Amino acid sequence: MPDISPTVVVVFCLASLAAGWIDAVVGGGGLLLLPAMLLGLPAGTPAAYALGTNKAVAIVGTTGAAVTYTRKAPVDVRLAVRIGLAALAGSTAGAFVAAGMSTDVLKPVVMVVLLGVGTFVMLRPAFGTAPSTEPVSARRVLAAIGLAGLGIGFYDGLIGPGTGTFLVLALTALLHFDLVTASATAKIVNCCTNAGALATFAWKGTVYWQLAALMAVFNLVGGTVGAHTALKRGSGFVRVVLLTVVFALVANLAYQQWIA
Repeated sequence: MPDISPTVVVVFCLASLAAGWIDAVVGGGGLLLLPAMLLGLPAGTPAAYALGTNKAVAIVGTTGAAVTYTRKAPVDVRLAVRIGLAALAGSTAGAFVAAGMSTDVLKPVVMVVLLGVGTFVMLRPAFGTAPSTEPVSARRVLAAIGLAGLGIGFYDGLIGPGTGTFLVLALTALLHFDLVTASATAKIVNCCTNAGALATFAWKGTVYWQLAALMAVFNLVGGTVGAHTALKRGSGFVRVVLLTVVFALVANLAYQQWIA
């Protein structure tokens, strides 16, 4: 455990609280929490420690949000678990690749992907506002398992931030869910991806467990409150939060990369 000032620990806890809320509503809480950790941990700390500790925090808040959603939202738990198992395999593989990755690689990659996400949602104002009445075909389910499971799971283990957002978008596009149902399903899948990646980081010894335990309490509170908010306010609210989060974080990462 590195020497971290009490002020930085407080900032980490507040970031965990906000990230838990964001992640439960629309995903992408890691885009707030991971940059905070990359900046706040002592200089020279390998990126794997920030990634691993972030996973240990995120899995707690994600689980709390998933439980809240499954009690009140129409979630196909069986389908979510099938996608989640594929995501577990993908995130485990991605975490192995991430072990030697530099923090300089993380920020521009995330920025490019986020800009694509934000542009897509802006150009499709009706995207995810209502569920389709047509039954989901087996082909679409397989596509969801491959893309939302293996593909996004690998990204989650490799980089991490934005996984929940990408899952929401993929599930909405492939399975014609509304944004609230997609968010609920994504939480279950995200639990699996977090578990796979965390197991890998723990095996490699790149998790600050004491710090993660403290931050996880705040993340759990944020995740539970966020799930209740999304269920109450509906898909239109989720869409607004999605766009706000995406472009605010792109601006933040761009500032860190080229100006700060």
